[in-house]
Amino acid sequence: MLNDLNQYNRKIRQDLLIEHRGLEFYTTWGLFSPRQVDDGSRMLLDFLELSSGDDCLDLGCGYGVLGLCMAKMAPGGHTLLVDKDFVAVEYAEKNRLHNRIDNASCILSNGFNQVPSQQFDVIVSNIPAKVGKEMLYIYLFDALKHLKTGGSFYIVTITGLRQFFKRGFSEVFGHYEKIKQGKTYTVARGIKQ
Repeated sequence: MLNDLNQYNRKIRQDLLIEHRGLEFYTTWGLFSPRQVDDGSRMLLDFLELSSGDDCLDLGCGYGVLGLCMAKMAPGGHTLLVDKDFVAVEYAEKNRLHNRIDNASCILSNGFNQVPSQQFDVIVSNIPAKVGKEMLYIYLFDALKHLKTGGSFYIVTITGLRQFFKRGFSEVFGHYEKIKQGKTYTVARGIKQ
């Protein structure tokens, strides 16, 4: 039994090819989706629209999949990756360095509380399902505050939260755009008017 458990007490290295960008990600147990890039993140990346000079923010970055892909997609901008989990930030930074991405940085932040007062062209988040509706509204209001006019807040969430976010985006942003709905995940956005 002890030998069986020992297999889990090791660092895991995953070489994941994301959207043919050739990025490799180190990850570990305790982080979200440590064995593979989750289907929700893959779906969001499939429908994310960026310009090469966009300044971006990845809210709840985990080990950095969305943020580092955005940094590669927008090489003329800067991407900030934030997470409230210090292990996630450590791995996001490790992955940034490993992939030689110079136009990104990683910081510890509970939501937006440590995010500089700058404004972004694009904010993305793979929204956790169990943080509570109050926190989800805080994310919406803070995202609106941190977006440039015309900027987009993209989310991917479990489809069961689609109606909540339709109402929340409509209340906070004045509209809701469902980009893609699958059986398990929905990608949506709000644009700052």
